[in-house]
Amino acid sequence: MTALISTDPAVLVLEDGTRHTGRAYGARGTTLGEVVFATGMTGYQETLTDPSYAGQIVLQTAPHIGNTGMNDEDTESRRVWVAGYIVRDPSRIVSNWRSQESLDDTLERDGIVGISGIDTRAVTRRIRSSGSMRGAIFSGDAAGIDPEEQLRLVREAPAMTGRNLSADVSVTVAEVTPARGERLGNLAVLDLGVKQATIDNLAARGFEVHVLPQDVTIEQLRAIEPVAVFYSNGPGDPAASEHHVELLRAVLDERLPFFGICFGNQLGTYKLPFGHRGINQPVLDKQTGRVEITAHNHGFAVEAPLEGAFASPHGYGQVEVSHIGLNDRVVEGLRALDIPAFSVQYHPEAAAGPHDANYLFDRFRDMVIAALRQAQGPTVKDNN
Repeated sequence: MTALISTDPAVLVLEDGTRHTGRAYGARGTTLGEVVFATGMTGYQETLTDPSYAGQIVLQTAPHIGNTGMNDEDTESRRVWVAGYIVRDPSRIVSNWRSQESLDDTLERDGIVGISGIDTRAVTRRIRSSGSMRGAIFSGDAAGIDPEEQLRLVREAPAMTGRNLSADVSVTVAEVTPARGERLGNLAVLDLGVKQATIDNLAARGFEVHVLPQDVTIEQLRAIEPVAVFYSNGPGDPAASEHHVELLRAVLDERLPFFGICFGNQLGTYKLPFGHRGINQPVLDKQTGRVEITAHNHGFAVEAPLEGAFASPHGYGQVEVSHIGLNDRVVEGLRALDIPAFSVQYHPEAAAGPHDANYLFDRFRDMVIAALRQAQGPTVKDNN
């Protein structure tokens, strides 16, 4: 095990010229990305292995990180995806019976450059006041690069707006997870950065889950004879995913039931000042009136009227906002009124918790059963 408290230098540089000097954490070198903060008090392993964080340098607002180590069971994908990692106080020891290695060892193995020992509250306040911005971590020998050169590299890095990162995180060949319990049918999951917890939740509802590459065609999707289609969460700017939008239109044209997480809306999107990231975001489900504490990771949001129905811009009937974020009144969900389709802007699988929104998988299953009954007659069993 490597030493958990490093003495090697590191510096975080933001595009506005702000600099924070600390200690190297994880791999040494240089990394660039969009600097964002995540407010979860727990679940750092799930955050790190969430493909939605590709291209982002993640700052943990919780001050003490790494005390429970890392294990194979809680990972959400095949690797750590964050571009970089910022923590205040890395744990000096790992003390959990499930731990298989330290967080520092995992970061070093996966080549993730991090920084520790800085005032993470000050960085968070800077992002909240100025908005998410590009940044870089320079650690080890790279910390000695001329400050003006460091700032130049940051300012020349690509912005998140307009970036399509789905190809970086998606599977390249289809992967199938068998249904658990009574089988409902094949489910086509477009992998834009899917998490293992999502696959597990869908399989538990009776779907045989076919995780498909992000560049799949409608013909290839039809070939598995799906009873429904699911779009996963993923990184980047939704506005840069024209192929996925066209594929979704083809799915909706065939009236296949659809559920999307963080993606799948055909309406316009805009970039939030500093996004929603963490496992403590309050959301109102307008259908039930219930307030849920939910897990988020999105920097873009949908533009839509919060009250009343409105016409879909592409002929799919009426749509309404189904969920609203209570911190800033951001649209967090849409529901089609004339076709079997809905989407939410957050993570109902929430492997690290909370589980308030897990019912959405049941709502999806019920919608699929209703659609099958309508198409085939009352022969489809409800295995509740």
